[in-house]
Amino acid sequence: MRQFKTESKKLLDLMINSIYTNKEIFLRELISNASDAVDKLNFKSLSDDSVKLGEDDLAIRVSFDHDARTLTISDNGIGMTADELEKNLGTIAHSGSQEFKTENADSQGDAVDIIGQFGVGFYSAFMVAKHVRVVSRAYGSDEANVWESDGLEGYTIEPGERAGHGTDVILTMRDSDADANGEAGEDYDRFLTEWGLRDLIKRYSNYVRYPIQMMVSKSRQKPKPEDAGDDYKPEYESYEELETINSMTPIWKKRSSDVEQSDYNEFYKSTFHDFEDPARTISFHAEGTLEYDALLFVPGRAPFDLYSKDYEKGLALYSSNVLIMEKCADLLPDYYNFVRGVIDSADVSLNISRETLQHDRQLRAIARRVEKKITSELEDMRDNDRETYETFFENFGRGLKYGIYSSYGMKADELADLLLFWSAKERKMVTLAEYAKAMPDDQKAIYYAAGDDRDRLSKMPVVTGVLARGYDVLLLTSDIDEFTFQAMREYVAHDLPKIYEDEAAREAAAKAVADGAEPEVEDRHLELKNVAAGDLDLATEDEKKDAEEATKENEDLFEAMKSALGDKVEKVAVSARLVGEDESPACITTEGMLSLEMEKVLQRGPEGDMEGLPKSQRVLELNAKHPVFAKLVAAQKDGDTEKVERYAGLLYDQALLVEGILPEDPVAFAASVCALM
Repeated sequence: MRQFKTESKKLLDLMINSIYTNKEIFLRELISNASDAVDKLNFKSLSDDSVKLGEDDLAIRVSFDHDARTLTISDNGIGMTADELEKNLGTIAHSGSQEFKTENADSQGDAVDIIGQFGVGFYSAFMVAKHVRVVSRAYGSDEANVWESDGLEGYTIEPGERAGHGTDVILTMRDSDADANGEAGEDYDRFLTEWGLRDLIKRYSNYVRYPIQMMVSKSRQKPKPEDAGDDYKPEYESYEELETINSMTPIWKKRSSDVEQSDYNEFYKSTFHDFEDPARTISFHAEGTLEYDALLFVPGRAPFDLYSKDYEKGLALYSSNVLIMEKCADLLPDYYNFVRGVIDSADVSLNISRETLQHDRQLRAIARRVEKKITSELEDMRDNDRETYETFFENFGRGLKYGIYSSYGMKADELADLLLFWSAKERKMVTLAEYAKAMPDDQKAIYYAAGDDRDRLSKMPVVTGVLARGYDVLLLTSDIDEFTFQAMREYVAHDLPKIYEDEAAREAAAKAVADGAEPEVEDRHLELKNVAAGDLDLATEDEKKDAEEATKENEDLFEAMKSALGDKVEKVAVSARLVGEDESPACITTEGMLSLEMEKVLQRGPEGDMEGLPKSQRVLELNAKHPVFAKLVAAQKDGDTEKVERYAGLLYDQALLVEGILPEDPVAFAASVCALM
């Protein structure tokens, strides 16, 4: 017996037990080696006229014998001599494929696609096999040789027989075992079944460029006997047929102009187990420092587990058409976690097991390009297929918003223009850019209201007051919306008509346009303002003056109402936003960063019942023009403390109801209403 070169026992043990984490990839590695052997012979036929060979003659064969517990991977490639068996299999981590690739780097071109790199893939066989036998005959040789090993101490090389050139790798599989508790352990029998092998070939080696063939069992109806009567029942027989298991040519390697959308749809549905066509298909080829093909899909619907902790994002990563990772999470940002697809590159630096990448910078470069491409396609869908985009946004918009919030606004430049919100004025979904372009020239902010119901929001006094002044209000009904706006703080609207500070500049610009010049535009920074928070600065000078005077005249009333409400409110004041007799008598606004809606969202969360949860700083604003205010003033002058306290509570609870918040004591509220009746 010959000993393995290098620190054989330790290194081989490392190969078998440490490098690979998934036993089933052994078949991927052995098929990749077989593909390399076929590729080498194919290359030889292209460069040596004496080698007469057609690509149709080249194939890989997989067969199994369940009773003998053997699995055989055969190829009719270039084969190996005894010396090459010694060199390639007797020296662990020597890669004949890598050596060939290096020696022929300038001449192999697209005709050859060598997969192997490290020379350790072969030894993955010992993860599942207790004995490995390799029978190989080099092209042009009359002799075959047999390499055998149990993967423990060494190996033997003896003369053997093989009908033609190529290599057979024959694995004697381990016995299925039980774990320490007597439960079913590792199942090696699945590697000796037709369905098990078919599944592994389809999953990992479906796009190897040569046919992977296997005898499969089929059933067919026997011919009907001529003398069969009317009661004849069809009879069936089983037979075996050699079938090509793999697809060979990956769809992402084809030009998009040569592929029908129906083919893309079918690939998407069968590969990613969806029953709906994708909303968008993105196919591109990148060249440069890294060369790769990408085929991406935006699903037509959200998977049921998209927002669960069990959902795994990621694109399938292939190297030279061989699956490396089913879901490479680093290729997608979290806010595009819904995208599915494939990246195939022979240039990425894989680690020795091919299960992860070695250089993050390569992955980051691909991820950046993928992200830009997805963003570009979504923008195109938004601008040219609005109905489809609105459906997309309904399914996946929450993730885009969360991308801005979780990055503390850092991703707003990339994602803000993809967001859609309901316009109270236009009564449709609009982008922030569309909102900004429809603004009056004097508008300096984007106004919004947050709640859980669009119809209720549109009727709220704080919303109708802003609409009455000619400004639109975005109605935010998702619990993440306001947190997203808080993270953004502002929106930069591009290419808005330029606003001139003085009349002379305005007239000069108008004259220039009349003479044929393009109108001047500017970027405008627009603050995002909640109509129920703080001072919107929308009141006219007269309205501000009236509010100030009413506040001074009724300081005692406001102090009494504040005393009656206690710590429920920060203060009671005259409203500059409610100024009509037919408007609501009161409304609740907030000071500070936390709005009423944000407070409700936090209370619905997992820590909502904990003490110390932040509370909004509420302000009860009164409409000084409403008849109820006159009643309050009269009660205060008459010294009717009880009426002032009851009115204060009623107005506060009524304003809460408008906000969609139940009064703290509904029974007391109902009793107060009945008392007034």
